[in-house]
Amino acid sequence: MARKVSIKSAADIEMARKAGAMAAEVLHMIAEHVRPGVTTDELDRICHDYIVNVQKAIPANVGYHGFPKTICASANHVICHGIPSAKVLKNGDILNIDVAVIKDGWFGDTSRMYFVGQPSPLARRLVETTYEAMRAGIMAVKPGATLGDVGHAIQTVAHREHFSIVREYCGHGIGQIYHDEPQVLHYGRPGEGLVLEPGMMFTIEPMINAGKPQTKQLPDGWTVVTKDRSLSAQWEHMVVVTETGYEVLTPWPDGFGSYPPIP
Repeated sequence: MARKVSIKSAADIEMARKAGAMAAEVLHMIAEHVRPGVTTDELDRICHDYIVNVQKAIPANVGYHGFPKTICASANHVICHGIPSAKVLKNGDILNIDVAVIKDGWFGDTSRMYFVGQPSPLARRLVETTYEAMRAGIMAVKPGATLGDVGHAIQTVAHREHFSIVREYCGHGIGQIYHDEPQVLHYGRPGEGLVLEPGMMFTIEPMINAGKPQTKQLPDGWTVVTKDRSLSAQWEHMVVVTETGYEVLTPWPDGFGSYPPIP
């Protein structure tokens, strides 16, 4: 039986806000290290040491259902759950880094895309569109709206650019449980699905492919790739439903850069 979607108190939200800010800080810290010639293993080690030694927090992914590393590092046609390795990043690669930390029993979970050197025009358009789709989904969050509204906002942006939505993986409730109810699909119909209430907390993390939506899991049991080997991109923020709309719990310490702000 599915767990009920929990409503977080103001004190709960403050704890999640702290954990979320720490996860976002890791993604800010690692940005300068993402460059041609670095391995994803090196990026993983830097993130691990920062979470443990500087933040005094726990890397949530290490050992989670047997996952061996601190970050998921998903490059190019890898959709999600890429295991850091001796793979060397090269100019033109695109990379998603997904990190989760635990602080005082609360989870912070977020991911963002990085360009390794100079991306192709298609890669840039995919990454920027995926960000825009996540932003549209977040901006659909408010009391009385539905998860169908959120999914529809996301898929509308992706389909406008003739990109496809990955359907097998979705956002999730979060708090003191890493993957909780509700499941947040990145496609849907307006007015359908869970009706949002203040205090609901979840991630919005669309995975969008430049080609077809079909996926394939590699023999390592984790890495998910596009079946047609087309490029894939993903962004992720944690949000909580407020009385008037939403709050992003994983805001970037450096602001939005060249990306449109999430108001």
